[in-house]
Amino acid sequence: MADPRGFLKVTARELPTRRPVPVRIQDWREVYERREEDAAALVRQSGRCMDCGIPFCHNGCPLGNLIPEWNDATWRGRLGDAIDRLHATNNFPDFTGRLCPAPCETSCVLGINQPAVTIKNIELSIIDRAFEDGLVTPQVPDRLTGKTVAVVGSGPAGLAAAQQLTRAGHTVAVYERDDKIGGLLRYGIPEFKMEKRHVDLRMAQMEAEGTRFRAGIDVGGDGPNSVSGSDLMQRYDAVVLAVGATIRRDLPVPGRELSGIHQAMDYLPQANRVADGETVEDQTLATDRDVVIIGGGDTGADCLGTATRQGARSVVQLEIMPRPADARPGNQPWPTYPMIYRVSSAHEEGGEREYAVSTVEFIGDGEGNVRALKVVEVDMSGGRPEPVPGTEREIPAQLVLLAMGFTGVPKAGIVEQLGVSVDARGRIERGEDFETSVAGVYVAGDAGRGQSLIVWAIAEGRACAAAVDAYMRGGRSDLPAPIRPTTVAITA
Repeated sequence: MADPRGFLKVTARELPTRRPVPVRIQDWREVYERREEDAAALVRQSGRCMDCGIPFCHNGCPLGNLIPEWNDATWRGRLGDAIDRLHATNNFPDFTGRLCPAPCETSCVLGINQPAVTIKNIELSIIDRAFEDGLVTPQVPDRLTGKTVAVVGSGPAGLAAAQQLTRAGHTVAVYERDDKIGGLLRYGIPEFKMEKRHVDLRMAQMEAEGTRFRAGIDVGGDGPNSVSGSDLMQRYDAVVLAVGATIRRDLPVPGRELSGIHQAMDYLPQANRVADGETVEDQTLATDRDVVIIGGGDTGADCLGTATRQGARSVVQLEIMPRPADARPGNQPWPTYPMIYRVSSAHEEGGEREYAVSTVEFIGDGEGNVRALKVVEVDMSGGRPEPVPGTEREIPAQLVLLAMGFTGVPKAGIVEQLGVSVDARGRIERGEDFETSVAGVYVAGDAGRGQSLIVWAIAEGRACAAAVDAYMRGGRSDLPAPIRPTTVAITA
């Protein structure tokens, strides 16, 4: 235990300082600034960890992160020990420390009657300092097995699976249809949440370990830079599908055909490319426009922060569900992950958030462009949204962004070519060992689980890698498998 009286002496959460809003919205850099006093706060916060007899934070995290152990090492100033324990369960704490919503913190035992330990912030500080001090080095396998694996998709699940399998001695090639590796980490997450240099650092580590990257290759496509499913099956001993759940949920209401209505995942990648120094022809911009974002989740917040930096005249984010409570509701007890009102860095920067409203029509300007949304308030008391009579109104909008999530994997392309089965929810079906209906083909991440969190994607990639390793070694693997395909989060 770090400090036996730490949780008694320090009862408040201390978080790093964000750069002033007027300053940070002028650029695309990450919103946090590093200060000397933040380092002292990290020590105080790590000292609050009680090293519980039953550390529920382990179960709150799908990766099973050894949180009390690296909290103790942080408190004692042992960075080498801290990064060893952190990397023992998590390939990419530099990603999760920035992007994960931290279910570990909502299951922290201290959180029963005090603010929880700032686990996510401590995790990020460990990995950032480890990179600065040269403690993150390639782990090259002692010997090669002669077996080959193709990983399709370079998001967090695909990268985790590839790194684990490479370290096990297999020859791994990662295929990505975009021109750069990273999947949604590269083009879906705005720069102000995670600068892409962190992806590049991990790519360099993985390449030094032996992982091969094949960007700009459309697996299952029919263009000049494409590879078919049969090609992969002939060339590799196993295939891992980590293609995500990329079918976007749409909003088929009157006026949907109007110009100016875009999917969030068409809008955000363009902004990311420009922030990375690329030129995007006919880029969709929020500059001097009234913007409405439909969807109250993280992707909607990403659109909000992006539109703010592009100089939007106004931004409104709509959510069909009622506004969550400020504190943990009674029907969502500890250690479950509660649905509470949360304020992201993007919400601090401006815009409005409206709850319990539904869009019933997009209204045009007579020239084929959207000019407003007609919305109505809804009542969710019966479990389904029911329009409230007399509450219809218009919200001005020359740009509408749909951020309503994803519904599954496309059945055309690689899924159809390999002949793998897809269930009624649009997920690739798999057995207890992550294997699909086709022998030698495995699935990890959102493609098999459905839309989920980055920490679940990494856990899936690690567990799937263990299954593939066992398949190629005749039934046994020494790789860790933190979850099973049927593992779910603790819920109320």
